[in-house]
Amino acid sequence: MSLSVTDLACARGPAQILAGVTFSVAAGQALILRGPNGAGKTTLLRTLAGLTPPLAGTIEADPDAIAYAAHADGLKSALTVEENLAFWASVFGTHDPAPAIEAFNLAPLLHRRAGEMSAGQKRRLSLARLLVTGRPVWCLDEPTVSLDVENVARFAAAVKAHLAGGGSAVIATHIDLGLPEAATLDISRFVAKQIRADDPFADSFAEGAA
Repeated sequence: MSLSVTDLACARGPAQILAGVTFSVAAGQALILRGPNGAGKTTLLRTLAGLTPPLAGTIEADPDAIAYAAHADGLKSALTVEENLAFWASVFGTHDPAPAIEAFNLAPLLHRRAGEMSAGQKRRLSLARLLVTGRPVWCLDEPTVSLDVENVARFAAAVKAHLAGGGSAVIATHIDLGLPEAATLDISRFVAKQIRADDPFADSFAEGAA
């Protein structure tokens, strides 16, 4: 499934961060978001995922088609790996977590509680959720945080398989994932020139938003 964005304006809290964001990602393609810290990558991804309403512009994609992976792992710490995956499968109406378990080498951890795992193991479980959702558009915010080299490669392989199956992805990352066909978009070109007039915290938001 494709994703198309036209003249999108995004805010964090009362501050407008981005204006005029325009791009499209076709089925089978990935878009890599670049830009310095504070440029608005997280703000854009949250807006695409429907977590923050846009100030203006259009997002052409079914909201139920988008799966979002944020900085936080979003795990239920008292549940095991197997139970977390079963929970997500029930939420998203899918039934077979086996591909996710295999893609992120989670079989040895199935009966371990999420709260007892290392940061890298938690990240692998969090990313495995993407496969369980069955959603075709992935919006990913620095997904390789806490992953070692071996598991970065596993994640990259999962993305490639997703694209090969007709999915698409928008990824904010500073890591080379080995996706030679992926386009790159520098978010800093869309940083809003003017902050909304009703923003009492304009200076702090303009400098610190991500």
